[in-house]
Amino acid sequence: MVTRPDMRAVSVTGAALAACSGAGAAAAYNRLLAQAATARQIIGRDTRIPPRADGIYEAGLPVQPWLRDRPHDLHLMIFGDSTAAGQGCWYADQTPGVRVARGVAEATGMRVRLSTKAIQGATSKGLVGQLDAMYIVGPPPDAAIILVGANDVTKKAPVSRAAGRLGSVVSRLRASGTTVVVGTCPDLGVVPDIPQPLRALIRQWGRSLARAQAQATVRAGGVAIHLGELADLFYAEPDRYLAPDRFHPSGDGYALAAERLVPTLIETLARDRETAARITVAPQRSAVPELA
Repeated sequence: MVTRPDMRAVSVTGAALAACSGAGAAAAYNRLLAQAATARQIIGRDTRIPPRADGIYEAGLPVQPWLRDRPHDLHLMIFGDSTAAGQGCWYADQTPGVRVARGVAEATGMRVRLSTKAIQGATSKGLVGQLDAMYIVGPPPDAAIILVGANDVTKKAPVSRAAGRLGSVVSRLRASGTTVVVGTCPDLGVVPDIPQPLRALIRQWGRSLARAQAQATVRAGGVAIHLGELADLFYAEPDRYLAPDRFHPSGDGYALAAERLVPTLIETLARDRETAARITVAPQRSAVPELA
């Protein structure tokens, strides 16, 4: 989920409207436009900057600022949109980046450096710029989490194109030796203030994108987590899992995502290390300690 959606995204209903004709299609489209206008007025806009979360995380210790001479075992980088940045959180410890970094640190004993490249409002197209900026600043990370997709839906990006851009970014990271885990497009149907049938259509579009993202991620060598599977919990307790803007996840909502991301990231890191060890000609000492 992202900053307040551009509800001109009602054009995602093109496939549905194509089944209609003449005045019926026009009436349906006008109804969706009216619902979009209503949603713009109801859905809050969170203008706060997400909490600064970068630093070094170690089990049982407060965060330490990253300094060039301060050691760490794993460099974790977060790419994507406002959900990746933690929009809707009040404190850094609530953000998905920190939850994942702390989860990995506590499970493995590693010192995890967290770097956030995510930008509010980013689409899959924006991931390319985030990656380019990363390569300019320094070397690629050991691991990357990517959370993106909702803005592709609200900004009418074609599913195949959005998924292809994500796959390209995953491929570039994997070619650099980075372990990549992607959280696919969330279920936008959990936003209660988007009226029906607009909400159902946006939900369908997001689900299609999530499936395409997962396929593109796997083809590129990454691992995909279907975050849309958490939707039932959001439906059941929206006041708990949605932020006050009624669009982004709350701290508890991000905790649900982190519970899925952390074990998958740890397992994928272990698998990638095992694969790298088999294909390495000359034994080398890795910066990442052995994972249990």
